[in-house]
Amino acid sequence: MTSLDPVTLEVIRNALPAIANEMAVDLQRTSYNMMIYEVRDFCTALVNPDGELISQNVGGVSHFVADLGVVVVDGMRRYGREGFKPGDVIITNHQAVAGQHLNNVVIYMPYFYRGELLMFSIVRAHWIDVGGTSTGFGAGPQVADPWLEGLQLDQLKIYEQGRLNETLYRVIKDNIRFPESSLGDLKSQTAACRLAARRLDELFDKYGRDTVLAAIAQIFDETEQKCRNVVAALPDGVYEAESMIDDDGVAKGEPVPIRVKITIRGGEMEIDLSGCSPQRKAGINSRTLAGARVAYKALTGPNDPVNEGSFRALRVVIPEGNIMMARYPAPMAGWSIIIPTVVDTIVAALAKAMPDRVPAGHHGLLGGAVVFFGTHPRTGRRFVVQSIEGGGWGGRPYEDGESATVSVCQGDVRNGSIEGIELKCPVLVEARSLRTDSGGAGKFRGGLGIDMRVRNLVEGKWNFEHARREKCPPWGLWGGRPGEAGGYLLRLPGETTFKAMTGSHIAVPVGAEAIVRTGGGGGWGDPLERDPHMVREDVLEGLVSVQAARDFYGVVLTAEQAVDVEATARLRAQMRSKQGSVSERAKEHV
Repeated sequence: MTSLDPVTLEVIRNALPAIANEMAVDLQRTSYNMMIYEVRDFCTALVNPDGELISQNVGGVSHFVADLGVVVVDGMRRYGREGFKPGDVIITNHQAVAGQHLNNVVIYMPYFYRGELLMFSIVRAHWIDVGGTSTGFGAGPQVADPWLEGLQLDQLKIYEQGRLNETLYRVIKDNIRFPESSLGDLKSQTAACRLAARRLDELFDKYGRDTVLAAIAQIFDETEQKCRNVVAALPDGVYEAESMIDDDGVAKGEPVPIRVKITIRGGEMEIDLSGCSPQRKAGINSRTLAGARVAYKALTGPNDPVNEGSFRALRVVIPEGNIMMARYPAPMAGWSIIIPTVVDTIVAALAKAMPDRVPAGHHGLLGGAVVFFGTHPRTGRRFVVQSIEGGGWGGRPYEDGESATVSVCQGDVRNGSIEGIELKCPVLVEARSLRTDSGGAGKFRGGLGIDMRVRNLVEGKWNFEHARREKCPPWGLWGGRPGEAGGYLLRLPGETTFKAMTGSHIAVPVGAEAIVRTGGGGGWGDPLERDPHMVREDVLEGLVSVQAARDFYGVVLTAEQAVDVEATARLRAQMRSKQGSVSERAKEHV
């Protein structure tokens, strides 16, 4: 055992996330792909040979947190401890281990200190293309199997003891549409991993092997105890909730159920997802613990750095063949569609145990994917427009939900800038605006979704993922109303109205217009308890319409848009008498 003084422990505690953060900066600064350098669809981390997460960058994509260690464990099983050498760089995206869409490519590198393998630096980042039908955010749920989706790379050494595998490099280059971008990102990921090795050398040289490893072990223990303390403060018991998405994009009209059972006992939590749908023929399957782990982290330590200790007191139950633990080769191109709703359902199950902390439902999807691609007729170069548009989060026990924000699963992902999109691609962004009345009414209103309206200036193809939450919109809590669901709309040249649209690789002529529409969050608490002057401010800001202010909040505004106090009091009294007591309505909405 190594004795640790508190100062050294704190230095190492902060140094490890700092290494992951510096990796992220290096990756973002050098990447070729807008999904990385602007949208930030990636994570960087340090993982030990047992697959335990040592640190992850702040803002790294949240639903990657569960699936880095399994990649390393699989690599160790493949090569063995002696099979890794200094200078090796491994590339993998295979769905049999960490079931995600193939665009999420992992690059990782062993770190040796004085000849001993101590950990791996690892980067998972979204490539814009890996062949097949993967262009943009991935192939979507209609793809029948992984071979149609794109290249499957299974724990291959792209560098072996520092030497590039030229054959593998050429195979990748010849089978993707944007080799300059994707192979540039490969080099950026590799550079970030090498940067981590230099920083780890500095850390181990300064404090020594035993001290650093002892600090990591203590950090895990302390993080575990913090999480246990949060759970121990909750009443022991079994908590359940269910939701659904409308369909899987292939079996039209057939709901996909999500059922959650949470057991709390003495500081430990078990999240059982056995009741969720069996794996589907559509590509919305995944193979991940992300739904449970993201929810648990959000509930127990949302502001603390994440490491393996964050999940030691959590047991996750997902049987093989479940939609969240699908057997390869189940299609997984749309793997992430369901996960934010799973997270939200887990949180909702604990509303009665944590009434002062649990928010209403958020938009529950990964956001509005803006994907348009083609070949520019003037330059002959391929292009792809990519952005992720956020939606509304649920109202909270103390304030309104955030608007136009990505899902709980996406960390610091943000939308692409309008200037960047228009500069690099032949499209015109006509509008990016908040959707009036899309947030659910409540004492604390749900956040608003947005409309992103884009006109293409050349021929090309649009990808529209089905919104899938019309039948189960973002729910309200304690009497709050649900938020509105999102969707995709398309108007071709010469048409006067936009039409709802779903599907991938939809060919359009010059001048077509698309609207990527995101959902709003649910409301928290009885809308009739909202301060009428706050409702008036929402109307003046264009967040709530005059009609919704009257119909949902019982607030009457004069022609000058001042609150008519007497008329509002009368209307609210009438609405309360029709709707019953607040407590009765609250029970209906939990």
